Amino acid sequence: MSGGGEHSASGPAGFAQSFFVCLLSVLSVVNKGSASGYSPAAAAEIISRFQEYLRIDTAQPNPRYGEAADFIISQAKSLSLEAQTIEFVKGKPLVLLKWPGKDPPLPSILLNSHTDVVPSEPHKWSHPPFGAQLDHTTGNIYARGSQDMKCVGLQYLEAIRSLKDSGFRPIRTVYLSFVPDEEIGGQDGAEKFANSDIFREMNVGVVLDEGLASPTGNYRAFYGERSPWWLVIKAIGAPGHGAKLYDNTAMENLFKSIESIRRFRAAQFDLVKAGLKAEGEVISVNMVFLRAGTPSPNGFVMNLQPSEAEAGFDVRVPPTADQASLERQIAEEWAPASRNMTFEFRVKVSIHDKFGKPALTATDSSNIWWTLFEEAIKVAKEKLGKPEIFPASTDARYFRERGLTAIGFSPMANTPVLLHDHNEFLNKDEYLKGVGVYESIIMAYTSFVDHMRDDVSKAEL
Repeated sequence: MSGGGEHSASGPAGFAQSFFVCLLSVLSVVNKGSASGYSPAAAAEIISRFQEYLRIDTAQPNPRYGEAADFIISQAKSLSLEAQTIEFVKGKPLVLLKWPGKDPPLPSILLNSHTDVVPSEPHKWSHPPFGAQLDHTTGNIYARGSQDMKCVGLQYLEAIRSLKDSGFRPIRTVYLSFVPDEEIGGQDGAEKFANSDIFREMNVGVVLDEGLASPTGNYRAFYGERSPWWLVIKAIGAPGHGAKLYDNTAMENLFKSIESIRRFRAAQFDLVKAGLKAEGEVISVNMVFLRAGTPSPNGFVMNLQPSEAEAGFDVRVPPTADQASLERQIAEEWAPASRNMTFEFRVKVSIHDKFGKPALTATDSSNIWWTLFEEAIKVAKEKLGKPEIFPASTDARYFRERGLTAIGFSPMANTPVLLHDHNEFLNKDEYLKGVGVYESIIMAYTSFVDHMRDDVSKAEL
């Protein structure tokens, strides 16, 4: 498992613990820790900036990336952060911000977020999806992207604003990346970024990316994720009269495949229902399209059995799965050539990192970045649940594939999971509390210096 970090001779956990004793006094001064720590005027300004970002329609397939980039750069200027816009693909800007640290050779911190959101069905919402309306009775802010994940991108900036106002200066450099196209796979955004010379020169030590809301009082954190395998299975057979019974028709073979997949899905789902595994620990399979039949002006020809039929499946594979076994099952049971069937992957993301190991971030004392993260949550007086494998996919995978520590985290407790759903919302107090949590994390990461470094650097804590 990937870990990374500068470990002390006496163990990273022990050194991190003593480090936090020193850091606590500083955090008590600058870390708000809760929504009540802000004056009404300051809280209103923070929420207003969030609403402004939410109102920019960056929904796929036609996101207004230019407007989002202009807004982010305007915020960077107000914070005196270095900013540049990069287009690995024309028309898809990636905004990269930099808060220089006092010790540039130290591995840097990357705070990643994506600017695009999924489409919405406005007539099924109680509030306009891009209105960012605040319900003054409940305190909920309704908007597409309020959870996924414009909240996180702005919380990073607000945390830095607060830290700068307090006079805090980071030892490690902090980068913030606002990337395009995460909702359609990230190939033109985070993937190209993670494989670029620009990224290599940043000397990143740890990456924070998105997580999920938690319906309970405990935050959720993710150390891995399921990789998408978008599978299309095709069956062929001789066409025939609609009344004729014969073996190995295209539709018959396809439905045998679908039934085999349905049984596999049910067995995986039973493990989740029984509480034996979390959702992110099983292989999920869901049929997303079914295509067959001979078109006619009125629909389909009803007295002709088709010679081809195909179905598409969204398969999500955890990094702990036996990839070879699953590939054999697809070839031998789900789409066997003996039944005139073929298959192809429209998308097949690796479940391993560049070292051939499962693309997982270590969540124990071997990983100083995880230890610092856990302690920062405690310092902010919040609670963290058991680390999880993300049930879907995020841009974090592109960084884990490079062997980096990447933690998925969105500070949203006591909040229903509404990403991609109608009436997506985030409560304003939960949003404000999350800003304070990021202050704690950013301080912890940027203030930590390995004890083997010179005494001058350590004195600057």
